Amino acid sequence: MSLKSLLSRPIARIAAARESKKARDAQSSQKRLLQQLLQKGQATAFGRDHGLQPGMSFKQFQAAVPVRDYEELKPWVQRAVEGETDVLWPGLPDYFCKTSGTTSGAKYIPITPDSMPNHIGSARNALLQYIYNAKNARFVDGKMIFLQGSPELSKTEGGILMGRLSGIVAHHVPDYLQANRLPSFEANCTEPWEAKVNAIVEETKDQDLRLISGIPSWVQNYFERLLEVTGASHVKEVFPNFELFVFGGVAFEPYRERFRTLIGGDVDTVELFPASEGFFAYQDQLNDPGLRLNVDDGIFYEFIPAGEYFEENRRRLALHEVELGVQYALIITSNAGLWCYDIGDTIKFVSEDPYRIVVTGRIKHFTSAFGEHVIAEEVEGALRDAMDAAGGVVTEFHVAPEVNPSEGLPFHEWFIEFAEPPKNLTAFSEAINEGVIQRNPYYRDLITGSILQNAQLQLLEKGSFHQAMANRGKLGGQNKPPRLANGRDFAKDLERANTKLKKESN
Repeated sequence: MSLKSLLSRPIARIAAARESKKARDAQSSQKRLLQQLLQKGQATAFGRDHGLQPGMSFKQFQAAVPVRDYEELKPWVQRAVEGETDVLWPGLPDYFCKTSGTTSGAKYIPITPDSMPNHIGSARNALLQYIYNAKNARFVDGKMIFLQGSPELSKTEGGILMGRLSGIVAHHVPDYLQANRLPSFEANCTEPWEAKVNAIVEETKDQDLRLISGIPSWVQNYFERLLEVTGASHVKEVFPNFELFVFGGVAFEPYRERFRTLIGGDVDTVELFPASEGFFAYQDQLNDPGLRLNVDDGIFYEFIPAGEYFEENRRRLALHEVELGVQYALIITSNAGLWCYDIGDTIKFVSEDPYRIVVTGRIKHFTSAFGEHVIAEEVEGALRDAMDAAGGVVTEFHVAPEVNPSEGLPFHEWFIEFAEPPKNLTAFSEAINEGVIQRNPYYRDLITGSILQNAQLQLLEKGSFHQAMANRGKLGGQNKPPRLANGRDFAKDLERANTKLKKESN
């Protein structure tokens, strides 16, 4: 055991105690934090436009500042992008995270000198919490790989540095981790994604990798390419000391069996909840899916019950008003200059002492062509049921409505790419349909009322999702295939990719 790993233990113990103390004081921390944000916000253009003042009550704050998504906040963001100071937060942002937008192209999310510690410190605290809980710091003696966006930065028209969040954060990795960190700057800047994966595989295949981090879909892509290049039967043959997988961005459960096969067994996992808008939570207990909310780290939270989200008089709840097991849309106000900002994610609380959450999906990503409003948590649970009941290992999946089938009633169509198909595909399909029925009463009523027929499966050629994402220019980085849709745009992309791959294999 090296000096670095020995020193990690007491540092982890101190950090875990500090963060646990913050978690116990969550409600008062949030109240105090709101006042701190108002104090800073009053000196900005946004603050003057909305009459922000320290001492405002939560209700007064809500009356002054409506919930906005990016498109609605964009007029203020654009002024900061152009170099105007004191618009959303005092001074200028240090960076803008450039991410995929919705109706108006790219989004530019500010990172300020005050908000950067949230991004860096939360990742560090998650690893220190793991060391404390697992009593294991061996991974710090080996190499660590972070599959991320390019660290190359450009500048906005106002001269502010701009790039992907993971690329920005790469410039702030502590010195004591730099010697252990992979891939190199050069490999990380390789484009396109396929070439980047090849470069990373070549650079890492002979290294002592112990920690691997990234979005599961793209880590899976890296693992598959690694095994192709090395001829190994599983990842543990290549990296015998690999013991910790750190992930975020999508639910891991649909990938778990595939990862177990690729890796050659289980490794410890730590889930994170980072986004360009902030680092909201991380898994603080081994084998517990709950992610402890960052309650004293520059972010004030509000929660809209998902069932009320599209209503005119929807409630906006503070932390002390939430209930366990209820789906909420997450709204944040932060020291990045985001005010009552709708990040688009849904969560539910699984613990109140401390406050722990699980991420359940996207508030606008659901299948509801028939009024059923099926969400990600429900389809992921149904898929898990099907794998438990009928076997099979799923690589990726997408659910879309078929409103006008050539014959029979409408249905939900599941596009599934298997690494290992189930022995009984009929049993698998039935288990999926029953799983959604058990979780969603509206879907059950549509099935029993003969409005919908049972879900149907579309089996895809290996690589169909990869090809469909590439065709969209969304391959690699932070891009994730959509799990749910109300239309068939991505379904058509998958069908085209599947047809192309079938022709190539014949």
